Amino acid sequence: MQDMIAGNVDLMCDLAANSLPFVRNGQIKAYAVMAKTRWFAAPDVPTIEEMGVPGLYVTFWHGVWVPKGTSQDVVGKLNSAIVAALADAEVRRRFADQGHEIPPRVQQSPDALAAYHRADVEKWWPIIKAANIKPE
Repeated sequence: MQDMIAGNVDLMCDLAANSLPFVRNGQIKAYAVMAKTRWFAAPDVPTIEEMGVPGLYVTFWHGVWVPKGTSQDVVGKLNSAIVAALADAEVRRRFADQGHEIPPRVQQSPDALAAYHRADVEKWWPIIKAANIKPE
C-alpha cells in the first residue's frame, strides 16, 4: 500500500475494506470492485463487469474456525455468541464503517460457512491447479 500511495505501483488488487480509507481520503483511486454488484461502501466505483471484464468475481468473507473434533455444543455456543454480536447495532455500525458487510442471519451458521467454503474451493481449485500455483 505504501508503494501504491507513493506512486511506485501502478495497479493493485486489494481487499476493498483495506483500501477504503485511502480511497476515501484521496490517496488512491479505486477503478472497480470485483463483485457482481456495486459495493455499498463505495457506490460510485463500478463493478469489474461494468469496466468490461465479465465474470471476474472475487468475494471476501470472514469465518471462525475451531479445531477438528470440537464438540457441537461448543460450536453451537460460539456460533450463538457470534450471531448475537453481529445483531448488535453498534457492532453492525462499526463493521459498516470499515466497509464490511454482515451476511444475512440465515448465512451465519457453521453449515452455511461450510457450504460457502466448499463453493469457493470448487471455484478456485481448478484454476489454481491449472496454473500450477504452489504455496511459498
